[in-house]
Amino acid sequence: MALANDLDDRRSGCQQQLMRLRILARSREDAALSREASSQVRDATNAVIAEAEVMSRTALRVGRPQELQAETFLWVRIARLAAAADRAVDAARSRDVPALRRHLRQFDALTSAIWGVQHPSYGI
Repeated sequence: MALANDLDDRRSGCQQQLMRLRILARSREDAALSREASSQVRDATNAVIAEAEVMSRTALRVGRPQELQAETFLWVRIARLAAAADRAVDAARSRDVPALRRHLRQFDALTSAIWGVQHPSYGI
């Protein structure tokens, strides 16, 4: 039960950061992103990635740690998540609102996929 509560807390933390990113992505296209937008995107995406990494380690420890395929599967997803975060930060630095939206949608979808695979695949 403690594990489920911990994962729920982590998921909740991710949801808060994803909401923060959605708000940033709602900037009007004709309005320039603030100079601090790239650091806000970086901070929020880093927080989500950190939670996803902790959750992935937990899934491997609790689930089927002996399966190399499971470990590879999760770390490939984390790498894709980090790449999407980098693209979003670059778009924010460039003040490219359409690109920021596109990359944040991808980041959101990848995050959901990582969380969504945990219960059915690893029983957590």
